[in-house]
Amino acid sequence: MSAIAEVSQANFQNEVLGNNQPVLVDFWAPWCGPCRMLSPVVEKVAAAHEGKAKFVKLNTDENPSLSGQYGVSGIPCLILFKGGQAVDRIVGYVPEAQISSMLARHLN
Repeated sequence: MSAIAEVSQANFQNEVLGNNQPVLVDFWAPWCGPCRMLSPVVEKVAAAHEGKAKFVKLNTDENPSLSGQYGVSGIPCLILFKGGQAVDRIVGYVPEAQISSMLARHLN
């Protein structure tokens, strides 16, 4: 069971854009092999950053308009939102250290 909540078009505004904490959104799809490989890596990073940032997943198949709105053309795609704005992104499978490094640049 994932500790990372799913978000959708219905709650994206509240959960991501309206959140006071930085929010890392994992844009993914169930059929995407690299997405499934990245999922446990993101969960590990989420556990290490508990209380400092929020982590959520967004299924691109179920929410195509949000994927388009944020220019997600390849998945997995991790987008970090801070103050309601997309401030950084990583596309493709990456090691844990690269995600942690991106977060470190934006967490105070």
